[in-house]
Amino acid sequence: MPIAKLILVRHGATEWSANGRHTSRTDLRLTPEGIAEAEQLKHWLAAQQPARVWCSPLRRARETAAACGFDDPHIVDALREWDYGDFEGLTTPQIQQQVPGWNVFTHGGGQGGETPEQMCERIDTLIECARGSDDAPIVAFAHGHALRALAARWMDLPISAGARLSLHSGRVGLLDYEHDQGALAGWNLAPAT
Repeated sequence: MPIAKLILVRHGATEWSANGRHTSRTDLRLTPEGIAEAEQLKHWLAAQQPARVWCSPLRRARETAAACGFDDPHIVDALREWDYGDFEGLTTPQIQQQVPGWNVFTHGGGQGGETPEQMCERIDTLIECARGSDDAPIVAFAHGHALRALAARWMDLPISAGARLSLHSGRVGLLDYEHDQGALAGWNLAPAT
């Protein structure tokens, strides 16, 4: 029996994630530490015997999938990171100097970025696809804010609830069902075998 319907894997550390800079379109590579984070998940993920492997098109997610032993994942554009627009590369304190109280889950990206409503629409489409599949588990390699939004929406919560779900680089979230409702089965885990 699968551990969960969806196994979410946040990519390993990059230079920007290590220093708190928001990264959406900038296609960074993993740092050596990020590769090590991903490699620690390899045997645990293999033991889950995923029916499908999905991955964001961005390099850091693809490198994480490869380090975990999945060299040819199905690329799913809906898993790309939240588009931060002109907030790209800035830290939260820098953005909050411009927009006091800023939070991507309530304010969205900067000019040219995605709104919470746009992100919600993108994520809800992905959830429909996952729920409509008999395959389990599905492993999804992606990004912090995208996966936090996915978890919130899986539980039928407003996308703003994603702000309450911290997910570190190279960590795992488990989404499943409880009495036919989307539920969080585990979060911010660092499983290793």
